[in-house]
Amino acid sequence: MSGVLVQNMSFKAGQTLTLTGVPSADSTNFAINIGHSAEDIALHMNPRFDAHGDQRTIVCNSFQGGSWCDEHREGNFSFNQNEEFQMKITFTNEEFLVTLPDGSQIHFPNRQGAEKYKYMHFEGEVRIQGIEIK
Repeated sequence: MSGVLVQNMSFKAGQTLTLTGVPSADSTNFAINIGHSAEDIALHMNPRFDAHGDQRTIVCNSFQGGSWCDEHREGNFSFNQNEEFQMKITFTNEEFLVTLPDGSQIHFPNRQGAEKYKYMHFEGEVRIQGIEIK
């Protein structure tokens, strides 16, 4: 498993995760996974520059019981290769509210309904520079 793995750092309902990073100059995509484990992901956020048949699209999903759920696709894409971004993920009992670098937002349901997640995995062609939970 490559990327940055954070375990046993509680992300609780009502808190906001601020993530700073830089996609590589030739990045095709990267992913942010938040959940209980690699097999139990509440939020999989996958900004795709040019991957899996998508161009400049953000795909969000959940992974439960060994399979992916229904995808949520977002056309507003405010990431640029080789350019620093900052995004925020606010987590409630009902949803993940993702604020993109340009201020636009994605509302993704907290399908598992948990009040705390302790697994975060950041992978793909991105350099993570900062992780903060408040």
